[in-house]
Amino acid sequence: MAHSIIDLLFVAPAAVLLTRLLSKALELPQRLPRWNQALNYIWVPAVLLYFLTALFKLSIPLLGDYYWLLVLLVWLAVLLKVRYYRPARMVLFGLVPFVLYKVLELVLEDPRGKMPKIYDDFMDTSQGFVIIWVVAFLLIARGQKKQLEKERLVREEEERAKRLIEAQNAELERLVAERTVALTHQAEELRGALAELRAAQAQLVQSEKMASLGELTAGIAHEIQNPLNFVNNFADVSVEMLSELREEQNRAQRDPELEAELLDDIAQNLQKIHHHGQRAASIVKGMLEHSRASTGDRQPTDLNRLADEYLRLAYQGLRAKDKSFNATLNTDFAPNLPLIAAVGPDLGRVLLNLFSNAFYAVRQRQLRGEAGYAPTVAVHTHQAGDQVEVRIRDNGMGIPETVRQKIFQPFFTTKPSGEGTGLGLSLSYDIVTQGHAGTLTVDSQEGKYTEFLIRLPINQAG
Repeated sequence: MAHSIIDLLFVAPAAVLLTRLLSKALELPQRLPRWNQALNYIWVPAVLLYFLTALFKLSIPLLGDYYWLLVLLVWLAVLLKVRYYRPARMVLFGLVPFVLYKVLELVLEDPRGKMPKIYDDFMDTSQGFVIIWVVAFLLIARGQKKQLEKERLVREEEERAKRLIEAQNAELERLVAERTVALTHQAEELRGALAELRAAQAQLVQSEKMASLGELTAGIAHEIQNPLNFVNNFADVSVEMLSELREEQNRAQRDPELEAELLDDIAQNLQKIHHHGQRAASIVKGMLEHSRASTGDRQPTDLNRLADEYLRLAYQGLRAKDKSFNATLNTDFAPNLPLIAAVGPDLGRVLLNLFSNAFYAVRQRQLRGEAGYAPTVAVHTHQAGDQVEVRIRDNGMGIPETVRQKIFQPFFTTKPSGEGTGLGLSLSYDIVTQGHAGTLTVDSQEGKYTEFLIRLPINQAG
């Protein structure tokens, strides 16, 4: 009995020490707080066994081994609870063979705790193996714990860095808020001046638009006169035919064939009246679109039709001012030119401005009285890959190199005072480049020609 109690008194402190070491290594206070509290009383079974054997003078062989096996089984249960933790899993793998060895040892030993000689070699070899196995997995678990500790330190460092960045961001936000208040005060002071500048800018743009509308007026008046003359003539003829039809209907002996013929003629006249009325309406509509503010909505646009219409309107507008002026109009419109996605009224303003400048240039050269000079304005459209091109060329005065460098600048003009605002080409350049993602370039030779080239993306409109 004394030997069993001595073994128990030796094993119990070792079990308590092992429990504390494993509890700390596996972080049981954080992972299994209740189990950890229970493990603090791992010594209680040893004390109970001690007092029971001492009180009742019991003789229990291998008492220390049984208690040690109990401790190992408890730890197997604990390790199974925290098997998701990699170091605990390694300790579990290392401990299982050792527990099996202790069970086998208890089974094979006789009641006195002696191992039969037949099993000595096997058990000694097994003992060495399980000890090496346990030590190896404990080292693996220790390495994993160090690795996890490094990862934890890295995460904590990242968290500290994150908190530092958040603090810095908060400070920056505070500084930005203070600066924003100061800038807001300054912005309030600038807002009034900006509003005045915008109003002046809008007034200048409107002035340029009205100037181009004024140039359109004479051309529109000439263009609209033809369809109106047709409408009046066919209306007069239709009134006369209606009078003849009434006379025929009032006769005692009516001629059905004549009545049918008159009705057919009246119907044809009404169709022609409708056709020319639509032509006049389209001209008026174009004028209204030119005068109103652009909505910015892009629509499939026929560039050939737009160029032809504004070429004639610009030409007739100048002829209305100077009846003696005549020019040759050369048009070369590419057949089957694809539609482009464009704001029609805006492009119309660009074309009108370029055509008006071209006619102004050839008229100025004509006024010089050069012998054999024939004013000519040419328009050429062409598809080049995924773009369409519009070339507007005149054989007028030409533009000097020094002037060409400034020609698209706002308020720059070569016309005499009162004849130009200096905004026409600047607005045209903005409409083409910013509004339609195209390009507007100029080529010229002084005294010979000027050619503007518009390139616009097709975008497969319509």
